[in-house]
Amino acid sequence: MERRAAPAFERFDQAELRFCRYLNRSSRWSVVRGLFAMVSWLGNGWFWYALLAALPLVYGARGGAAALHMGLTAAAGVAVYKFIKDRAVRERPYITHSAIECAAAPLDRYSFPSGHTLHAVSFTLVAATHFPALAAPLAAFTLLIALSRVVLGLHYPTDVAAGAVLGGALAVGGLLFGQALTN
Repeated sequence: MERRAAPAFERFDQAELRFCRYLNRSSRWSVVRGLFAMVSWLGNGWFWYALLAALPLVYGARGGAAALHMGLTAAAGVAVYKFIKDRAVRERPYITHSAIECAAAPLDRYSFPSGHTLHAVSFTLVAATHFPALAAPLAAFTLLIALSRVVLGLHYPTDVAAGAVLGGALAVGGLLFGQALTN
């Protein structure tokens, strides 16, 4: 079934093209491309899976509770992400604009919202709430993930911003729900 993107995306695409091209041009340097490809690959889940496994080993039951909380937030994130992505049908920048180079293989066809950013933000907020010492390194990694998606030509800035907002909302909602259960 052929899907057509919302006309609003066409206007956003044009408005964001210049900034996307600017960031994407940096991927022509092999060091930049390699760094952001690695960050993006880790953001596919590998880093987060390792963190989920490490938390109970390092922090015991507290870490297990945090890992469970992160896992449940991730499951909600996947559901929200797939629901929106299947309906928004916004093509990736490198597909729409020949001036944008695809510097890493996408996990799926459409770009809105950025699932990498959604999960990075939600994991970071939940983990940092449980373990504040993790906030700074996780926030730095999350920013690199978000930037990697645009540098690699896989997302527009609004895809990344929407993913961040959704991830933040899921994390806050999950934290409030968890708090309500314990009170």
